[in-house]
Amino acid sequence: MKFFTDLFIRRPVLAVVVSTLILVLGLRAVGSLPVLEYPQTENATITITTTYPGASPDVIAGFITTPLENAVSQVNGIDDITSSSLTSQSVITINLVLNHNADSALTEISSKVNSVLNQLPTGTQQPVLVLTVGQTIDAMYIAFRSSVLQPNQITDYVTRVVQPQLQAVNGVQTAEILGPQNFAMRVWLDPTKLAAYGLTASDVNAALANNDFIAALGNTKGQMTQITLTASTGLHSAAEFENLIVKQANGAIIRLKDVAKVELGADDYEQHVTFDNKSGVFIGIQVAPTASLLNVIAGVKKIMPTIQAQLPTGLEVSIPYDSTEFVNGSIHDVIMALIEALGIVTLVVFAFLGSPRSVIIPVIAIPLSLVGAFAMMATLGFTINLLTLLALVLAIGLVVDDAIIVVENVNRHMDNGETPFNAAIEAARELGGPIIAMTVVLIAVYVPIGFQSGLTGALFTEFAFTLAGAVTISAIIALTLTPMMSSKILKPIDRDHPSWDSKIVSFIDRQFGRIQRFYSRLLQGSLNNVPLVMIFAVAIFISIYFLAKGATAELAPQEDQGIVIMFATSAPNATIPQKTMWDERLNAMMLAHSEAAGTFQIDVPGQDILGVVMKPWDERTTSSTQLQNALQAEANAKIAGQQIVAFQPPSLPGSNGLPIGFVLKTTSDFSQLYPVSQKFLTAALKTGKFMFLQSDLKLDQPQATVTIDRAKVSELGLTMSSVGAALGEALGGGYVNYFSLDGRSYKVIPQVQRKFRLNVADLNDYPITSINGINVPLSSVATITTSVIPESINHFQQQNSATIQGVAAPGVSEQEALATLQQVAAQTLPTGYSEDYAGPLRQYVQENASFIVTFGFAVIIIFLALAALFNSFRDPLIILVSVPMSIAGALVFIYLGFGGVSLNIYTEVGLVTLMGLVSKHGILMVEVANEARYAGMAKRAAIEHAANIRLRPILMTTAAMVLGVLPLVLASGAGAAARVNMGVVIAGGLSIGTMFTLFVVPAVYMVLSGPKIPTASATQAT
Repeated sequence: MKFFTDLFIRRPVLAVVVSTLILVLGLRAVGSLPVLEYPQTENATITITTTYPGASPDVIAGFITTPLENAVSQVNGIDDITSSSLTSQSVITINLVLNHNADSALTEISSKVNSVLNQLPTGTQQPVLVLTVGQTIDAMYIAFRSSVLQPNQITDYVTRVVQPQLQAVNGVQTAEILGPQNFAMRVWLDPTKLAAYGLTASDVNAALANNDFIAALGNTKGQMTQITLTASTGLHSAAEFENLIVKQANGAIIRLKDVAKVELGADDYEQHVTFDNKSGVFIGIQVAPTASLLNVIAGVKKIMPTIQAQLPTGLEVSIPYDSTEFVNGSIHDVIMALIEALGIVTLVVFAFLGSPRSVIIPVIAIPLSLVGAFAMMATLGFTINLLTLLALVLAIGLVVDDAIIVVENVNRHMDNGETPFNAAIEAARELGGPIIAMTVVLIAVYVPIGFQSGLTGALFTEFAFTLAGAVTISAIIALTLTPMMSSKILKPIDRDHPSWDSKIVSFIDRQFGRIQRFYSRLLQGSLNNVPLVMIFAVAIFISIYFLAKGATAELAPQEDQGIVIMFATSAPNATIPQKTMWDERLNAMMLAHSEAAGTFQIDVPGQDILGVVMKPWDERTTSSTQLQNALQAEANAKIAGQQIVAFQPPSLPGSNGLPIGFVLKTTSDFSQLYPVSQKFLTAALKTGKFMFLQSDLKLDQPQATVTIDRAKVSELGLTMSSVGAALGEALGGGYVNYFSLDGRSYKVIPQVQRKFRLNVADLNDYPITSINGINVPLSSVATITTSVIPESINHFQQQNSATIQGVAAPGVSEQEALATLQQVAAQTLPTGYSEDYAGPLRQYVQENASFIVTFGFAVIIIFLALAALFNSFRDPLIILVSVPMSIAGALVFIYLGFGGVSLNIYTEVGLVTLMGLVSKHGILMVEVANEARYAGMAKRAAIEHAANIRLRPILMTTAAMVLGVLPLVLASGAGAAARVNMGVVIAGGLSIGTMFTLFVVPAVYMVLSGPKIPTASATQAT
């Protein structure tokens, strides 16, 4: 290794060629790398929605949800299965294990669903399977509204004209329509007229099914010609439906218009969406997981002028939400941090060396190493994302170290009277082994992260290997280009010459000389009291446990994404008009805040979501967390008819819903689960740790039960199925068949007019049959009783469940919230009940302990790498003693919550990074001390010599790294929380760790270092 560096100093063209090759490959890679928010992860969710019009939740749960759940649970790759059985609808949500093959899972689930279709009740619609991969929230919402067109007209235009254009954009996975009101032929039945004509809803359904028929006749085929045939068996307009003959009796013809009002309406009146408190229809853009978010949304924006130009008069379009504003803001801020760090590091190098010539070499090495890292990223299939860019910011402080060490060593040799060429030769020979050792250690630090499973591994693999790649390129440049440039550019400084650069260098040397003499005195004092230093080191090591245990812990800090979301829970019997009334007040409340740029609302069965999109970060002083707390307080005070919870989207991909999802599971009946869940909920709220908590098991849904007298039904010659069908087809709102309109098919839906179903008593007059022309109403064979049932019957992992959802109080971390809920569960849950987790809390639990294992593996790998490089098991222990020093230093800042820092996924990666950074100091000291001892120097003299020789490069590299991450520590705006957390850990840990290392490592060297003999030169890290 000693003579490897000589080759490039003696052959400068070779060094230039190697570096130019790195530059060219890196620049070529930059343009080809896709840009994403986070590294590509496949967070797949499969939803199975099955509709059985008019069925109660218990019927849905027993006859639809349970058989489907039992079937699909056999599929591999499932993380959890949740289900909700609502009135008329079953929704089963299957969350797959991270990065599991979603397509194969969908195929397996589809086959399992098909295997139990014969078990579902007659009248159940075909289950609909929807696969969602990637973002849990749409990347963009595009809103359409009009004061002229009806909602069904807007929906039809958007479906026919706009949706196809958006789905044709490269990378758009789905352009889903939210709040659609598709055309449907609504047949509004009048039960009074039906009774007068001796008809039932079943008769109307049968007439529609038999007389609105799609005919496929085929064609004629003559000897030489053929003609396609069709028949006018279908209906196409409201007028044609009105004239449909329902019944003929005694020469009288009864048409549909005689017993019903027919209109071209909408298939669903239970959805309502608004933006800025104005009704409309949304299109949500979902980006394919392999596509670049920024490129896809840019493609959508590119065609928006064309879409806008095509809009009919009176129809308006706007974009109320665009997630790329946060991503672009985050990437812009990280790039600015990159530039600022480059400038700061340059100033640091100049401040320590004082010579412009000395500064030029690191300034060239830094961007060359970063550009070279892009080539490695392209080779490994990585992307440009927030984490890889963050890795490059940290890399600036790492890659400059090698160049600084070489330049400083060359200057030291020149100060001893050697020529630049000889100084470069000697300096490179001395540092070849340490540079390789430091590079191997830094790579070894990140290997365990790269191979970690779960969300941490998926997110930080690219971060780890990008940083390792930059360090590797830096080492290559430090061993090839930097020594060569040093031999050509650096010149001895004549300190007696009155030039400005010599004055600066002399001034810096004098100041550093004072620092070195002060340090030398302190070092001698510490080495005179080695036992005391060792006790201090042990105390620091022990403190790590208490600092970590007392620190605030969470999965990731909450990022200010410029959006606050609100879930509104209404009374179970609330109608859309009632919900709309409260939602209008919520929208007005949100728009009253000056930070609000706009609002949106999506109200669908079982879910009422509102959101406020905030102004850009540089146009406001209020954070999204502050706005969230303010909106929560206002909603609690002003909105009496709904339960409101304000929260922010998760900072990391892979989960959705409220931050806290604590699941109570049991095989017991819901009548037993409900009081247990309420007792748990009450106890949890009393702790004061939560801003909002509610259970999804609510026993407050009013239900009317029609109790049919089987004897009377039999006496009338009827059956239970005929009675049930007459009622279900009158009230259920299910479709009979389809009709054709302008080349598209739409549903035909008969249902009793709203004015005839305002209350339960109206059902008594519904005709169920006609005997000899005499109407038989429901009241003649049935009575109606009322009861209260759950709003929905929920399962988690196929067990009856109640999920406690909510938001922690300000200042309460995920760890504290989880511990509180677990403690409440231990106190309140009886035998037969267990706990589980959902949403972001499930992510936290799954990832919580994984980093401890990774940290342990990192220590083992570093130790083994150092042992191999130094051919010693003692030297790695000496070097690694600096690790707990830096970890403790970083944990002090986390424990104190400096700048809102917590123990999370970013700070844990920062702690691992510290291991590699601070180990470099020990490597520099131990390597020089060993060399001195091989030359015959005594142990104490050798370590004092090494500490003094390496003091300047250690302080330089520390200052470069600490000040280089200053832009992260002071970050604000989009994505700032992650940068602040990692920056504080590295800056604080490295500063304190370096201070401890300068005294603890020499003391440990005195205790652990073994005998060194001159013939052991082969053991050097070469």
